Amino acid sequence: MNAMPKLEIPRFTFWRGVLLVILALGTYATVIRIFKGLAGSTNLTDSFPWGIWIGFDILCGVALAAGGFTISATVYIFNLEKFRPIVRPAILTAFLGYCLVVVALMFDLGRPWNIWHPLVMWNPHSVMFEVGWCVTLYTTVLALEFSPIVFERFKMTKTLHVLHAIMPVLVVLGVLLSTLHQSSLGSFYLIVPTKLHALWYSPLIPLYFFLTALTLGCAMTIVESFLSHRAFGKQLEMELLVPLGRVALLILALTSVIRFADFRHRGILGLPFQPTYESRLWLAEMLIGVLAPGILLAIPKVRKHTTGLFLAALLIVMGVIMNRMNVSITGMERSSGSIYIPALTEVFITLSVVGVGFLIFALAVKFLPVFPEHEMKEARPIVVPEGGNVVGQPLRTLPVPALVVVAIAFVGAAALGADGVRRREVAPGPPAPGATKPELAAALASFQPPKEIVFPQAPDSPGPASFRHASHVDASAPDCLSCHGNTYSFLGRKEAAPAGQMHDAKHCGGCHDGTSAFAIDADCSPCHKAE
Repeated sequence: MNAMPKLEIPRFTFWRGVLLVILALGTYATVIRIFKGLAGSTNLTDSFPWGIWIGFDILCGVALAAGGFTISATVYIFNLEKFRPIVRPAILTAFLGYCLVVVALMFDLGRPWNIWHPLVMWNPHSVMFEVGWCVTLYTTVLALEFSPIVFERFKMTKTLHVLHAIMPVLVVLGVLLSTLHQSSLGSFYLIVPTKLHALWYSPLIPLYFFLTALTLGCAMTIVESFLSHRAFGKQLEMELLVPLGRVALLILALTSVIRFADFRHRGILGLPFQPTYESRLWLAEMLIGVLAPGILLAIPKVRKHTTGLFLAALLIVMGVIMNRMNVSITGMERSSGSIYIPALTEVFITLSVVGVGFLIFALAVKFLPVFPEHEMKEARPIVVPEGGNVVGQPLRTLPVPALVVVAIAFVGAAALGADGVRRREVAPGPPAPGATKPELAAALASFQPPKEIVFPQAPDSPGPASFRHASHVDASAPDCLSCHGNTYSFLGRKEAAPAGQMHDAKHCGGCHDGTSAFAIDADCSPCHKAE
């Protein structure tokens, strides 16, 4: 057993200076958050109560920690022992991720000292209740999975034997809990079909969250291994990372097929190409997180190239982050009637949480056997068919097509994002419920209902039907979601009823029932014009 490393004054470097600045700004923002509350430290409102602390710190944080259950299941459940050298750093990353998710949640809660309430005040019908319990239990399981690293450091052999004996049980429990809450985070949004944009809302959103978490688990393991190789001089186990790249490619392809089938079933295949803020950011998300890494990982020479594999994994990580941010922020803005831009204090706290994670990881690597030498020696680097060792291959040795794909991905995503932001500024949505008079006046000044819509004549219809928004909308306070929330999509989906069903309760008959509005069978002339 190696002796405990001697404490020495760390050498000041550029990145350590950046970390100190981030932590100082985070400390300042924390003081503001404590003494001024959410209203004084964030740009959150009653109409938009979930911002970057939920979208990035929680949704992204939990997903970024998915490598823990992915690699643990690979080794302990599927018995693929060759992946054992990367189990410990994956578990460390997951454990830190979940601990920091809890810290970030404390910032977002109005009364953080009540965070323990869901554990004792049961509400089994709530998705938040299930997620709260799963995250608590899984963090506990991760602590137990990580504890052998600490006990090994202090030579607590008897405790180590006990933990090694129950480790398979802990892993199975951890995989079960992680599977439950990874998908349940998506289940949050099943209750807002009238608010979340159709590009991200789907009855399959829990499945999407789980599949993207699996993909991210593989990608984060690759990214973490590459950064550890660069920062700590640890061996890069390409023999293990290349198969993870293949698995990530397979899950990317599966998720894309399911998404295409889902879009086709809901009739929104054309929605991503409409000139809207949401469509631009959805295309940027697909370009960065699906198309570009999929192409890179499908090329064997790129997949076996250290920098190429790292870039593909990094693109997947960026894509999943964009997805979670789009779901939690972009997709919810239109229905809220407001535009959310995080305050600097929100950004400072988020950056400091990430910075603390990097700092603790570095300290753990320095003082604990996170990369045990006897396991590291078992991994061997892959050799490129041409004969060159893949370890340490620079960017310039990537095939030219791969470099072009990376360049197009970053430039294209930046252009789409910039265009989306521009469209968001010039095309605000309907006014939010409860808006003040000045806000209402400003929103109505830019609100113009669509022109008259004429539907073709059905076989048994007395004539073509015309729909006029002017006779259905209160011009002083248009409530678009009363109709466009469920029956008729507010977000561009073309869900015209089959011939002969336009009058049923799911369509026009839902309001024209003789009570809410005149009955359909009373007089056809207000809607149908005989030719």
